[in-house]
Amino acid sequence: MQKALATAISLIILPSLFPQKVSSVDTLKPEQKLNSSATLVSANRNFTLGFFSPEDSNKSYLGIWYTNKGEYSPVWLANRNSPIYNDSGVLTLDNSGKLMIMHNGADSIELYAAESGTTITATLLDSGNFIVTEINSTRGKVLWQSFDYPTDTLIPGMKLGINHKTGRNWTLTSWFSPSNPASGAFALEWDPIRRRLVVRRRGVVYWTSGDLKFYQHNNWKLYAFDYIVPKPNVSNLNYVFRNVTTEDEEYFAYSLFQDPVFTPEDRKTLSAWRLDYQGNIFDGGRPSIARVELCYGYNTGGSDGYLGCELWPQPKCRNSHRNFSLRYGYFDTARMFYDNSSTLSQSDCRANCWNDCECAGFMDSKIGCLYWRVKNATFIEDYASTEFKLYALLPDQYPSSSYSSKHKRRKRIIVYVTIVAVFLLVLGSSFFVGLKYKEGKKKKKELQELMKLDCTETFDCENNGVRGHDLKLFSYVSILASTNSFSADNKLGEGGFGPVYKGKLPEGHEIAVKLLSRRSEQGLLEFKTELVLMSKLQHRNLVKLLGFCIHGNDKLIIYDYLPNKSLDFFLFDPAKREQLSWETRFQIIEGIAQGLLYLHKYSRITIIHRDLKASNILLDENMNPKISDFGLARIFKHNVREANTNKRAGTYGYMAPEYVMNGVYSVKSDIYSFGVITLEIVSGQRNNSFHDLGGPPSLVQFAWELWERGAELELMDPELNALSCNVKDQVRKCIQVGLLCVQNQAADRSAIEDVVSMLKNETKSLPMPGRPAFFLRDDAVQKTQKPKFNKFSLNEISLSAMDGR
Repeated sequence: MQKALATAISLIILPSLFPQKVSSVDTLKPEQKLNSSATLVSANRNFTLGFFSPEDSNKSYLGIWYTNKGEYSPVWLANRNSPIYNDSGVLTLDNSGKLMIMHNGADSIELYAAESGTTITATLLDSGNFIVTEINSTRGKVLWQSFDYPTDTLIPGMKLGINHKTGRNWTLTSWFSPSNPASGAFALEWDPIRRRLVVRRRGVVYWTSGDLKFYQHNNWKLYAFDYIVPKPNVSNLNYVFRNVTTEDEEYFAYSLFQDPVFTPEDRKTLSAWRLDYQGNIFDGGRPSIARVELCYGYNTGGSDGYLGCELWPQPKCRNSHRNFSLRYGYFDTARMFYDNSSTLSQSDCRANCWNDCECAGFMDSKIGCLYWRVKNATFIEDYASTEFKLYALLPDQYPSSSYSSKHKRRKRIIVYVTIVAVFLLVLGSSFFVGLKYKEGKKKKKELQELMKLDCTETFDCENNGVRGHDLKLFSYVSILASTNSFSADNKLGEGGFGPVYKGKLPEGHEIAVKLLSRRSEQGLLEFKTELVLMSKLQHRNLVKLLGFCIHGNDKLIIYDYLPNKSLDFFLFDPAKREQLSWETRFQIIEGIAQGLLYLHKYSRITIIHRDLKASNILLDENMNPKISDFGLARIFKHNVREANTNKRAGTYGYMAPEYVMNGVYSVKSDIYSFGVITLEIVSGQRNNSFHDLGGPPSLVQFAWELWERGAELELMDPELNALSCNVKDQVRKCIQVGLLCVQNQAADRSAIEDVVSMLKNETKSLPMPGRPAFFLRDDAVQKTQKPKFNKFSLNEISLSAMDGR
């Protein structure tokens, strides 16, 4: 009743808070403000937007919550990592088209800035989505929306997955603690390859939902996961799951089952999946969806509570009979250690204690961790004293009462059994230890060789084996600090070889960190080959490798971070393509050619990239192109002309016909890819975008048809129509060069040195191109071997066949 009264009062006084009269309580208009005591309420009163303060906190956040259900509050926060103090926040939409949070004269928090001359409004919808639209827009285009920036909660209509067109990842990230909404240790992601939900802690998979498949329940056929099974006629499990895969996006979403037989009173009509600070997923008063806090890396499947838990390497001192339990009490002998790092969450405290064989318990002190490091200590429960409540490492399924006596009896039994077991196993274990010693010695030698990073058997050493690189061995701690522990906010994207994160070193240098996926099957020697190769490729049009890091089974490569993302980010977005003037486009074409010239001719060994495409061309602050992602590259000595493989790896549309059909690749394979990219840069269109329009199956064929009838300039991006005649001659030359690079026969394609010469020489006469190769992607797929992994890249299908490199 009090909440309803407060809401009613806020709706009455809301108009008086604005400089202008507010005509709608769900919309913020230009020059209007929303202070900390006012709210916006959606049209049907489903959701409320306003400033929110967690319990026992003087910090406030702009948030959205269900209007009449506190147990689902909040479902979204605008400034989770930038709190406001003393209720001073004001949401403002100014005349220039900026939607921002202002507070106490401090720097404003900008949510969205419209282009100059655009008048916008911000509206809270009944779906819970807070959107920015242009006033008088005929199509009602959404310029910005809160659904694109999920925090820790998924509600019906929101998406988990990736938008290939914009590069945006939709991922949930837990709160840091129960009262601190800052980004925490856990992330909930959608795996489009396996079609499953995944919970990670600091990059390690803790839990999965199991694969998505059809499920029969009574008369209903619905999608269900192995460990999440909806039941439409049960009020607390009435979910409908959706898995959508298109060229532009891949995502998971859910809604509530709406059976007309049941009334709203018979089923729960509100829903919000929340990822909490311990990694658990729950939905208000419904049964828990995932009990991630029970996952220890040794327990998986087979029993309630453990369903979905994943396995990961364990310390040798831990086993499946121990877990942490929150208890009142103390250890009979203990040494306490305090780590006051503010970056440590409760799950970090637990993981650190679990991995420390002498740690028997911990306490999350809100600022850091308190550890009890003891050996053979007994935990004494003491309900009379509530001074300490800590997480003690106890045997699994141990009753909370009479812990000490039962623990002692169990300990005696374990001692007797251990004596007999040790006697029987000592001889066999001696032999086993010998083998493990040799194996460990061999692995240590390999690691030492990797740290030298001098040369590999793949190609000869230069300078008599002396190191000729400037690579740095980064510590894992420094990488965690620079990437905010691989937080979802720092994730730049993910390819076939693993995710890439943005980081910032203490001295301010920005980096990109590629975390190699363990499924890539890349061993130490192959990893060394790639590092040595990249360390020796130094050219202004190649991305710069800074160093590497090894932590357990994780292998990381550190590159320079480039602020303008990739070429496709601008080229295929109508709103951003106008930033690519012809001078910039020609600079990019010429820069890619110069990079290929170095790889093919002037590096000490010939490098074939094999996956040259718009998304692998990164752009620096001056829009200079940098060829990146050498994960599929092949090394040729200069006397080798071509090679053959049964495992295709690359991206359809950019792959040369002889490679798609017969597995033959050479430097002319990269030339074909360069030709496709050149035509894309001229036209602003994807190579494969024509097939869906009912026209030619590819940009290459469309360009050839225009060339044959002398209308090649019709290929030019309409953004470039205002070019002068002299500049249009340069455009025509680039089209001709592109067609010369996509000839059917590899021998007919221009060599890269000829391409560079044709681009630089304004008076040089160019040969006439012949008819390129035309083939449909489906035909090509049928004639190639099925790869191990298929994954959408930013441009069509990337075949990531994980053969040795």
